[in-house]
Amino acid sequence: MYRSHTCGELRESHIETKVTLSGWVQKTRDKGFVVWVDLRDRYGITQLVFDEDRTSSKLLEQARSLGREFVVQVTGEVIERSSKNPKLPTGNIEVLVDEVIILNESKTPPFTIENETDGGEDLRMKYRYLDIRRNPVKNNLIFRSKVSMEVRKYLSDQDFIEVETPYLIKSTPEGARDFVVPSRMNEGQFYALPQSPQTFKQLLMVGGMDKYFQIVKCFRDEDLRADRQPEFTQIDCEMAFVEQEDILDSFEGLTKHLLKEIKGVEISAFPRITYDDAMRIYGNDKPDIRFGMEFGELNDVAQHKEFGVFNSAELVVGIAVPGAASYTRKELDALVNWVKRPQVGAMGMVYAKYNEDGSFKSTVDKFYDQEDLAKWAEATQAKPGDLICVLSGDANKTRAQLSALRMELAERLGLRNPAEFAPLWVIDFPLLELDEETGNYHAMHHPFTSPKPGQLELLETDPSAVRANAYDLVLNGNEIGGGSIRIHDRGVQSTMFKHLGFTPEEAEAQFGFLMDAFQYGAPPHGGIAFGLDRLVSILGGQETIRDFIAFPKNNSGRDVMIDAPAAIDQEQLRELSLKLDLKE
Repeated sequence: MYRSHTCGELRESHIETKVTLSGWVQKTRDKGFVVWVDLRDRYGITQLVFDEDRTSSKLLEQARSLGREFVVQVTGEVIERSSKNPKLPTGNIEVLVDEVIILNESKTPPFTIENETDGGEDLRMKYRYLDIRRNPVKNNLIFRSKVSMEVRKYLSDQDFIEVETPYLIKSTPEGARDFVVPSRMNEGQFYALPQSPQTFKQLLMVGGMDKYFQIVKCFRDEDLRADRQPEFTQIDCEMAFVEQEDILDSFEGLTKHLLKEIKGVEISAFPRITYDDAMRIYGNDKPDIRFGMEFGELNDVAQHKEFGVFNSAELVVGIAVPGAASYTRKELDALVNWVKRPQVGAMGMVYAKYNEDGSFKSTVDKFYDQEDLAKWAEATQAKPGDLICVLSGDANKTRAQLSALRMELAERLGLRNPAEFAPLWVIDFPLLELDEETGNYHAMHHPFTSPKPGQLELLETDPSAVRANAYDLVLNGNEIGGGSIRIHDRGVQSTMFKHLGFTPEEAEAQFGFLMDAFQYGAPPHGGIAFGLDRLVSILGGQETIRDFIAFPKNNSGRDVMIDAPAAIDQEQLRELSLKLDLKE
């Protein structure tokens, strides 16, 4: 028996108990006549004590030889700690050791295994197995496990059936790039790793499974950001005989359950906003509604004077920043420079202070009088003490720029409280998006999304006007889930493929199996997929998913711990009938 108790378990009630513990040496403190050792495992830390009055000299020397991260087993008696540590659950006791067995020695770690470590991110990713020993990472993984268990519990209680779908599937031209896998037994042919189990979960509905879910790995070969990984995990769900309202109701229930069970937060309101309104009011389709700063369009009150910048703009739009009229000239200049950064791309910014006495002071006082600026305040819902920030230019670009500014100011003003949760449904997305470079349409969600009822005919006359029977669930400015009511009719699906530029032959080659299935009594169905990595990070009060993944990739898509991706030898290439020639 390696241990009778864990290192986080012992309390005063265990005093005078003989115990065996196993774990890692966190640190040692040698005072000459006494040696203390902090022993750590997943559950906590217990202080061990060796002293010259009660410990043999041999055992005392053995204690002094223990290095950081040595794996040891100790046996001893639980005693009351003379100098108690209220910061530790085990801080009232210690173990007087009478036997030590070194289970494994350790090299000195490249960084300290403590909450606040001296290791940089690259170093900690290289030695991720050591990083996992630290409480912040360990607790994130435990937290992720708890969320996953609650998801399974809730969905199982709602009669969802967990079904595993294949990882080796067929490559499709839609969406991001696939990761492809050569087939040894089928020369010159390739599998692809799934970006989503989309078609399989629809086939499960054709198969009569009615309610399906899966916590599943998905793969996309795309550029990475802090909230993206080449492999990620979805809570994938599908339901038969449902309309949009059924889906929204079911997954509001899941979200409420997770917030209550994981965070102790009761949420009742799940407001809804159309895609068009989200873009008009917030400049993006995943708005953070924990704070205001809604857009106020100013064309009617700003384009009647001789200010050419506004007069030539397609859109003049502003936000009221609460309490920011007190910003100094230096702070305001820094804000102007921030919006000019290439990442934002604005040419500049006009601002107006709405002073506490009701007067205004702006950078364009030469062109606009107090009455004009009062109209700006009305349009942006500004109050005395606020700062009105105004951008102008091409409508879509300007909204995106102001959205970035809104989020940056909210961050600076502390308005994005991670302990506050504000869910929001975004609905009525466009079904299709026009690629301005190619002139072709592509599906905004995916090609299996159904048009809103009664809008199918518009596909022939005005494709850009068709709205999708689709919905995204946004939480604190992050999309955590998205889905749609699916097409379940072969003819409608064929029409959709035609508008996406597929020839009948291409559609049959890529998706003939699905359209064939639709001819055998496919029920109306729809579903949703939650990004588990992102959901867990938001519930955990962060927005970087990497901290909640056991073995993440870096921003280049590399696993620096195992050094992957890596070259394979020529024999493997030969078996796969592949030739790799990197010469120009």
